[in-house]
Amino acid sequence: MIRQHMVLASAAGLVSALLLTGCGSANDVSSTGPDSSAPVATAALDPAASAPAAPAATATLLTVREMKGTAGVVTDDKGMTLYRYDKDRPNPSKWTCAGQCTKTWKPVMVQDGVRAEGIEKSLLGTVHRDGKPQLTLGGWPLYRYVGDTDAGQMNGQGKDQQWYAVSPTGRKSTPSG
Repeated sequence: MIRQHMVLASAAGLVSALLLTGCGSANDVSSTGPDSSAPVATAALDPAASAPAAPAATATLLTVREMKGTAGVVTDDKGMTLYRYDKDRPNPSKWTCAGQCTKTWKPVMVQDGVRAEGIEKSLLGTVHRDGKPQLTLGGWPLYRYVGDTDAGQMNGQGKDQQWYAVSPTGRKSTPSG
């Protein structure tokens, strides 16, 4: 029985160490920008601060897919394309899509951490939106488009010449070739 507890404790410690190493520091830097209606804050994802009681399988999974001739687009665990908004600002992360905008462009909120495949974990972070963490990539807040109803769609690409599928580095997705 004691041996079983030692194995479980060792496994839990190893998983925690790997998650902490991959996600960066637990520093939370907050400030206010010139537009006080939109809070400005950045935070590295800290699995220890929001460590779920459930297994890591509840974490949001991000992957990279080649779609519609792009060099690579970030999608969520359901294969839905993630977007960035040109009016938002990275470093420090600042969201500007609010009110009516969020009915069309749904902020990607995270609760139990993030797992990433093909994305540098140091580029992941959060910005606070109404006290909850919205996922950022390369400092850019991420969104889902309501016009994408099935996995693999990229109907929001280039909307209003301000919305673009996000690349694994946080930049606008570009045509491959």
